[in-house]
Amino acid sequence: MSHNTPITVHDMQGFDALIDARSPAEFALDHVPGAINCPVLDDQERRIVGTLYVQQSAFEARRVGGAMVAANIARHLREQFHDKPKNWRPLVYCWRGGMRSGSFVTWLRLVGWDAQQLKGGYKAWRGHVIASSAGLAVTLPLRVLCGPTGSAKTRVLHELARLDEQVLDLEGLAGHRGSVLGSIPGVEQPSQKRFETLLHAAMSSFDLARPVWVEAESRKIGRLSLPESLVSRLRTSPVVEILVSLEARLDYLLRDYAWLGDDPEGLCAKIGGLKGLLPNETLSRWQAWSRERALPALFGEMMALHYDPLYARSQNRNYQRLDQAVQVRAQDLTDSGIEDLARRIAALAAV
Repeated sequence: MSHNTPITVHDMQGFDALIDARSPAEFALDHVPGAINCPVLDDQERRIVGTLYVQQSAFEARRVGGAMVAANIARHLREQFHDKPKNWRPLVYCWRGGMRSGSFVTWLRLVGWDAQQLKGGYKAWRGHVIASSAGLAVTLPLRVLCGPTGSAKTRVLHELARLDEQVLDLEGLAGHRGSVLGSIPGVEQPSQKRFETLLHAAMSSFDLARPVWVEAESRKIGRLSLPESLVSRLRTSPVVEILVSLEARLDYLLRDYAWLGDDPEGLCAKIGGLKGLLPNETLSRWQAWSRERALPALFGEMMALHYDPLYARSQNRNYQRLDQAVQVRAQDLTDSGIEDLARRIAALAAV
């Protein structure tokens, strides 16, 4: 068994398992990609130990917490790691590379495994994500898909990915469609930290010799913010603009957002989020159409009065190379139409 030497975030490759020893709540907020959660203290136990530390003493917290840690590590050894071979090599981390991961590593090494501890823990990983994301963003050979609402940009991205093109699906990572109607049923947005970790992993995976297709986005997707370095890269990258008729866009939206008709009050609440941006009488009319499930009238007027003017203002202001955009026209946005559109866009990789 090798010497127990803390591993830095730059030396994390080659381990058989990555173990996050923090509580389930900490793990859910964010974690290193590929890690499994084997808490040495669960959420309730962590609260108990923290209270003892504050109200009584560090000794009492360690005495009570030590028993909890030992019991939890024993359970993990029995349930999670009972079948691991002698040459199994795990890397363990906690919040700062302290007692939680240290205790876990000690027990794993006593068994005979070459367990190692991540120096600085999750905090060091988080610092790495923040520090390296900016450098990654400025190197990305982005090709930005622009087009007004209803141009099927997200579906085109998915089709490009199916064609083995490199795609940065920001809305997929954020769990949100990026507009006032953009929340996805049954999907909760990740935390800001988790979003940044997922984004870092995606950016790290790209071959910089090939284009990376991405959809034009504002600074925020739902409640999540894009890193400023990526926003800047988006704004200065080459643009491909999708041009499609208003009728085809409306037809696409009525299919893509048909589920909104199943929750009229929820749709009314989303429209209420536009208060202050449009006249109250307009919003009242839209909410009345929502309750009547009159989606063709609602979506048509939302495009005419809100989305299209917003697109014209924001794209011209934010995307510096929009006037040089390669324009691609689509006759329809049916499944076959989107497939054809994606193939023609993929052929523009050299723009």
